[in-house]
Amino acid sequence: MRDFSTDHSALALNTASLGHNLDGHGAGWSPERVIDACAARGFGSVVFWRREIGSRAVEIGERARATGLSVAGLCRTPFLVGTDAVDEAAVLDEAKASIDMAAGLGAAVLTIVVGGVHPDTKGTTESLKIVTDRVAALAPYAAERNVKLALEPLNPVYAGNRSCLTTVRDAVDICEAVDAPNLGVAVDVYHVWWDSGLDAQLQRAGKDRIFGYHLCDWLADTRDVLLDRGMMGDGVADLRAIRAGVEGAGYAGPCEVEIFSANNWWKRDPGEVLDVMIERFHSLC
Repeated sequence: MRDFSTDHSALALNTASLGHNLDGHGAGWSPERVIDACAARGFGSVVFWRREIGSRAVEIGERARATGLSVAGLCRTPFLVGTDAVDEAAVLDEAKASIDMAAGLGAAVLTIVVGGVHPDTKGTTESLKIVTDRVAALAPYAAERNVKLALEPLNPVYAGNRSCLTTVRDAVDICEAVDAPNLGVAVDVYHVWWDSGLDAQLQRAGKDRIFGYHLCDWLADTRDVLLDRGMMGDGVADLRAIRAGVEGAGYAGPCEVEIFSANNWWKRDPGEVLDVMIERFHSLC
């Protein structure tokens, strides 16, 4: 396992940690200010959300790389299934636009959050079949643009409305069914910390299918399952054990801090948030 006690060059900021994924939250820093703050502190990478990029993908990507940062990823595709994804053609068109944005940005990975249970179905089985078909349609388009697609399973509390994909097992099943070399999984502590079968599924995924590792923590007394994530060390997730599993499966990429925290971290000065991330990364992750 890598030693991060004095080195945080593998640390990546997901700008959601500053509240940039939702209107009305955070300090409103521009992408340029975020890039400069991360570069000045020795972060290795940054991950943006589509709403921040607009038509400036190439410009922002070049600005990041000029400071020494890589763009580790872009969040995210539209939901591929669920109540807002009935029109397949429209969904695939928007997903292709997100792939184009990732390519322009020079992002290594585009994250897929699949969406909830599809209308007129029950459970998750049929919805996952639709996800598989739609991902299979997108993978060649992404490959032509040198973009990797990372299926991100979410915690089962989101299965109804945000992600019928809730386990690394099911994500790897989809990867095997689609069989595209640019399709893999993103492993987020917030969504997998509870899974006693995680290590076996990480080994099954292997280094060629683990495209991302996301850091945060699950607060034991969380007040909002979407917007009350913890900073690393403030919750009950076994961070070292999860990273040991991820790296034991062959992953050696960025460790991306992604914290949705409307009533705590998003209300703090972004510089403080970045500094705490570095300290916790060295000591706890």
